[in-house]
Amino acid sequence: MTDKYGHLFNTTMPSTRDEMVNDELVPNVGPGSWLVHQDLFPETQINMTHVWIHETDTPIHWANAHKHDYDEVLIWTGGDPENPHDLGAEIYMDIEGERHIITTSGSVYIPAGVEHCPLGFNRVDRPFRFSALSLAPRYSSVKDEE
Repeated sequence: MTDKYGHLFNTTMPSTRDEMVNDELVPNVGPGSWLVHQDLFPETQINMTHVWIHETDTPIHWANAHKHDYDEVLIWTGGDPENPHDLGAEIYMDIEGERHIITTSGSVYIPAGVEHCPLGFNRVDRPFRFSALSLAPRYSSVKDEE
């Protein structure tokens, strides 16, 4: 039997640390992993990361303000299978300076060129999953210089 599509599977989930320059190292954010990336799949036109966010009762800043020249979707999913809409946390995130508070599972679509973040946690009562899907084969960003 041939393995015609084996190259389309990622079973290694390599670290994102070297490319995610706008993410601060914070104690409640687990190691980031690539789900889709040009190094894994040379023909891809997207990239996607995954990380677990762990409990904290202390507010924590995670990501600084920045923008991309491609569209991005940020996704946060609660870890309670009995109540998947309950994030079990309170996240803050700015879009073009407008603060948003998030307490439910969901996502945000960020068009290319739109400044987003800071992003952080007011509290995390139980672990949840955080993913970023970018419509570009590699991650890149421009930090806010203001």
